[in-house]
Amino acid sequence: MSEQVLPLAASTAHHDGPRPATFSWERAGIYAFLLVASLFFLLPIYTMVSTSLKTMAEVRATNVLMPPLAPTIEAWGAAWNQACTGLDCDGVQVGFLNSLKIVVPVVVLSILVGALNGYVLSFWRFRGANLVFTVLMFGAFIPLQMVLYPLVRLWSSLGLYGSLPGLIAVHVIFGLPVVTLMYRNFYAGLPIEIFKAARVDGAGFWRIFWSIFVPMSAPITIVVVIWQTTGAWNDYILGLTFGGRENAPMTVQLNNIIASQTGERQFNVEMAATMLTAMVPLLVYMVSGRWFVRGITAGAVKG
Repeated sequence: MSEQVLPLAASTAHHDGPRPATFSWERAGIYAFLLVASLFFLLPIYTMVSTSLKTMAEVRATNVLMPPLAPTIEAWGAAWNQACTGLDCDGVQVGFLNSLKIVVPVVVLSILVGALNGYVLSFWRFRGANLVFTVLMFGAFIPLQMVLYPLVRLWSSLGLYGSLPGLIAVHVIFGLPVVTLMYRNFYAGLPIEIFKAARVDGAGFWRIFWSIFVPMSAPITIVVVIWQTTGAWNDYILGLTFGGRENAPMTVQLNNIIASQTGERQFNVEMAATMLTAMVPLLVYMVSGRWFVRGITAGAVKG
């Protein structure tokens, strides 16, 4: 009897181990596609970083794809505090600070208002809630260019045009439909019994929101932070239209650096300024990209 058990155990142990990878044309095609896609997206970044680490003499003498022979960060320093944006030659540091002043309030207000809207539309439904939600979603698909002129007239009459609060308000308004949708879908995936139990215990509107649902909203809040940070930071048209000269974000100043140069083009400085402008969204995605995937799928299947 033991002679029959031992071969069976050995056979089981053999199948439980890792199976050797087998070659297949399907797997090779997938890896080839991923490699080509990675090179497609990494090549522009490599070109910008490589050019920014060269002197202009090396830029003129070498191929754009060649790595820097004598890497230097002088172009980065010039882009940060010496590049001219029109008549001002203070670099992109001014735009960096302006972008921070815009992004931080936009993210905080979007989270507060969007979470409250999603909470109300999920658990405190009122007459006409579906109509309100439909109007919000309709606003998400209106082309931005269609409402620029009416908003300029409205903001001018309210005294908000060309001001930092006016620019922040525009960003929050345009981002609110998508943020509300995210929070509503997330809350819709939570068990309704949590809300009912809190109501039975006597908790009211704000107590349930702040004590129960806000602590549970960490995954979707990370998604909103990434979404609104990258959207507000990378924006150009709203910053150009509503920011005014004193509140121009980093993207507007980057365009001014490229457009206002005369004589010899400083390609290394331009590439360094471009990388400095893109640094914050890149860091946000690198640090919290996996949380973005988790949060965006939360609420996709109702529990």
